[in-house]
Amino acid sequence: MLKIEKFVVNPLQENSFVISDETGECIFVDPGFYFEVEHDEVRDYISDNHLKPVMIANTHCHFDHIMGVEFIRKEYDVPFYAHPDDAFWVEKALEQGQMFGFAMAQVDAPDFFFKMAEPLKFGNTELEIIHVPGHSPGHVVFYSKKENVLIAGDVLFHGSIGRTDLPGGNHQALVSGIKNKLFALPDETHVFCGHGPETTIGFEKTSNPFLM
Repeated sequence: MLKIEKFVVNPLQENSFVISDETGECIFVDPGFYFEVEHDEVRDYISDNHLKPVMIANTHCHFDHIMGVEFIRKEYDVPFYAHPDDAFWVEKALEQGQMFGFAMAQVDAPDFFFKMAEPLKFGNTELEIIHVPGHSPGHVVFYSKKENVLIAGDVLFHGSIGRTDLPGGNHQALVSGIKNKLFALPDETHVFCGHGPETTIGFEKTSNPFLM
């Protein structure tokens, strides 16, 4: 059974996740840990729950979602995975952070890229990787049919959708991807978003003003 722990971090209130299963293996999704107190918080969580980190898996690579990548890489000696179409955002992380007024350390390139035909695996868990571009060209989401859970990054929010005005953004592609790929999932699918509260596919189908 999956355990999903959410950490609301950095000045942009980004949702970072530690996802574990009964084996004790865990992954970090979108580690945006920025302040030292946030580093301490996630260290304590990993230690207190006797978890074994095995990878960093990013939905996309905008700067607020990768602020903690190097800290996690060094702390736990784990590889960083992303979609190849978002590799340029890693290269631009310092520049993008400066545009928004944040100083951050250089983030090295991903160690590996997702193979879209293969699930993301750790412990006894397999997550389907679904490519949903539009917010960023390499944006992916992680879906567990067994657990009825979707890790949506910045594609879909409670009552909203991701912005599409940054380089590589495409509003039409985003809306199409949500309607054709995510709305095909069961209505009761629990959605963990990259910012803000959780939601469900069913709620967004009937209530999201950007998708009506």
